[in-house]
Amino acid sequence: MTKLAAMLRLCAAALLLIGGMAEAKTPAAPTPALWLVKDADTRIYLFGTVHVMKPGIDWFRGSVKAAFDGSDELVLEIIEPDDPNALGATIGRLALASDGVKLSDRLPEDARAPYQAAMTANGLPWQTFEMFNPWMAGITLSVAPLERLGYQNQLGAEKILRKAAQDAGKTVEALETVEQQIGFFAGLPMPQQVKFLTATVDGLPEMEKEFGDLLTYWQAGQPDKLAQSMNESLEATPELAQVLLIGRNANWAKWIKARLDRPGTVFVAVGAGHLAGNGSVQDQLKALGVKAKRVKE
Repeated sequence: MTKLAAMLRLCAAALLLIGGMAEAKTPAAPTPALWLVKDADTRIYLFGTVHVMKPGIDWFRGSVKAAFDGSDELVLEIIEPDDPNALGATIGRLALASDGVKLSDRLPEDARAPYQAAMTANGLPWQTFEMFNPWMAGITLSVAPLERLGYQNQLGAEKILRKAAQDAGKTVEALETVEQQIGFFAGLPMPQQVKFLTATVDGLPEMEKEFGDLLTYWQAGQPDKLAQSMNESLEATPELAQVLLIGRNANWAKWIKARLDRPGTVFVAVGAGHLAGNGSVQDQLKALGVKAKRVKE
């Protein structure tokens, strides 16, 4: 595999971190939060996922497992292609800079050396990324340190849920296409892409601790604390939060409301950040006159 192909595959894994978190100290009995939206003949469960983890977290249990087992279908953010090279090819096509400007030349002069040092420290040759737009380097840097620390995409909640659904013969659908999800980054104006990349570089020293805290709150079923921690990290890139979180939450809330028109039981699993804090999916549903009620363990 060429260096470029390897970088594209790493970037593909990074995209699955949208709204996600990582692994830290494991509580004795994890109880992630779960919500229910329902009417006379429809039940829609809302579950916030973690996209990467280490072994040993027993989260697929209790009310979460019961809700999943009782559902007719699973709905994820995206359905990841079985062939990672296909995802890498799509990313590469959208990530290439069309104007020929080198990535480093887009950065403020005082941000170039820290960016290049961060890439090198994480085993990412910054020279290879010069042909790409800043968002690609940003999302790659958001996952590379976690991979080095042993976090695994294969242990993410979506992977577990999708396999369980397939094994049980459940329908599996998606709220977005892969190209749409990549497009959220590729469509960012260049100043926002640069800000996203520089904010990622600035946050690297605290990444392990912050991700660990987020997962602790997720496992303990504390979405308010999760939101508070997330909001602090999003303050540096509010435009990105609007694109990646709030705008998508509004679209998903409309989908959920419309889905109530058809009978059945649905298990919707999206990044836990989408179900926490101001502008969450639950907030967007409330604005549409739909109530999401927390399910107790």
